[in-house]
Parts: sequence; C-alpha cells; structure tokens
Amino acid sequence: MDTFMLAAVAEAEQGLAEGGIPIGSVLVHQGEIIGRGHNHRVQKGSAILHGEMDALENAGRQSARVYRESVLYTTLSPCSMCSGAILLYGIPRVVIGENSTFMGEEELLRSRGVQVEVLQQEECINLMRTFINENPEIWNEDIGV
Repeated sequence: MDTFMLAAVAEAEQGLAEGGIPIGSVLVHQGEIIGRGHNHRVQKGSAILHGEMDALENAGRQSARVYRESVLYTTLSPCSMCSGAILLYGIPRVVIGENSTFMGEEELLRSRGVQVEVLQQEECINLMRTFINENPEIWNEDIGV
C-alpha cells in the first residue's frame, strides 16, 4: 500500500476510534499531503462531513490550479456529494481503497474525465465490512438509505 493510501487508512482508523464511520481521505498536491480527514458525521452531528469533504475542508482554500494538480485518495468509493466536490474543483485523479462494500459515483467521475483507480485493498474492505455489519443503521443513514 502506498504512503498516501496508508495515510487515508490511518484517518479511517482514527474516525473509527472516535466512534465514527471508518472512511478516510487525503488530498495530495505535488507529492505532499495538503489536507487529510475522516468521516465526522457521527462525532460532530454533521450532515456533510464525509471523509473526502473533511480532507477538502482541512486543506483550506486553494487556488483552482492546486486542485487541478491534485490527487484525492479515499478509502471508499466516493458518494454523489463527494464526487460532486471532486468535479466542482476539477480534481483530475481519485485513488480509491475499495468499492466492494459501496459503489459510489465512479462512472460519473470517469464520464467527466477523472482518472479513477480502484485498489481493492483488503484493509479498507475489512474496515467497512466490519463496521457495516456492526452498525447497519448508522451506515444506512450515512449513505441516505
């Protein structure tokens, strides 16, 4: 597993340790992590702080050029909200830890020219599978079911 996906997994594990949903993300620009985050919906009672949104928020305000040169790493396939943010800011590449427990808007991203790479990392799959089995009501709320 590469350094950036390891950082995203560490964020997911931190979220789980805080009592939240184990989804983590990092935004990388020119080989440096400029934003990191994890799902905070449970911890902060937030409607929008998915892992990707938290990483973008923690990166702070950036120029359009920075987003267009960045890569977003996320442990789970991005939902419609997070995919919308990826498209809005023109992030050209997304690396996904896994999409077997949840398939987000990968085809939408690809159709809009985003390079999408899915790794199917066992660590990411196991984190989500265990969480979903133990917390189906929280998971269903998170994905709008």
